[in-house]
Amino acid sequence: MRGGFAPYLAEWQLTPDGEPIRTLNAELLPVQRDGRPFMLKLLHAPEERRGALLLDWWAGEGAACVIEHREEALLMERATGSASLSDMAREGRDDEATHILCATAARLHAPRSRPLPVMKPLAEQFRELWPMAVERGGILARSAEAAAALLADPQQVVPLHGDLHHDNVLDFGPRGWLAIDPQGLIGERGFDYANIFTNPDLSDPSRPVATVPGVFERRLDVVVSASGLDRTRLLHWILAWCGLSASWFLEDEDPLTEIDLAIAEKAAALIG
Repeated sequence: MRGGFAPYLAEWQLTPDGEPIRTLNAELLPVQRDGRPFMLKLLHAPEERRGALLLDWWAGEGAACVIEHREEALLMERATGSASLSDMAREGRDDEATHILCATAARLHAPRSRPLPVMKPLAEQFRELWPMAVERGGILARSAEAAAALLADPQQVVPLHGDLHHDNVLDFGPRGWLAIDPQGLIGERGFDYANIFTNPDLSDPSRPVATVPGVFERRLDVVVSASGLDRTRLLHWILAWCGLSASWFLEDEDPLTEIDLAIAEKAAALIG
């Protein structure tokens, strides 16, 4: 009945505590052990396995704590708090949500003394952007130009979450706000802040925040202040990220492309 979860339920003495959750590259099952809540995750893709190594390397500082780990499975602490950064942003507390995301990024980027596992270079993450920029031109060409310049001259290189947004930083109750689901990249830290600017709209476009007039400019002020990033360089990372994200959606003819393109235009306009 529990399929691929069964061996790990037995080995790690876990009891199911909810229904399975399926994503594109993983399966998750809420579980308990000794009355404590955990999440069991089956890792079906290279980015999930890399991300699990990075999550383990973070050792619970800024991210969910890994309890058990195999090449294709992960047991981690489970978020049980009721607060949501997406809800916060949609309910008039966007500044607060943005500050929490920036604080989380700073914790994840802080140096550790442990040897870092092999991570995917950020330049490789952008490979889908180049052909799409040639095919579509316009703002995607500008995104590709920005990405190429940034990747050719990386600054402040750190391990990157790679998908840091409102639904990947969760309320862990007494442990505070912690990241889940990293992709396991390495590159310039500014990249991890760019995703903030397209969300939470990419999760639920029916309740827009990121594309509401004035929000982009306000977020830019908050992120620059909280992160210490150079404003212009951050704008270039936002432009680059939006082009990359749009190129993925364009492959599937997904209407979410329009959100990325709208934010890319805002960044490009401020760059001049």
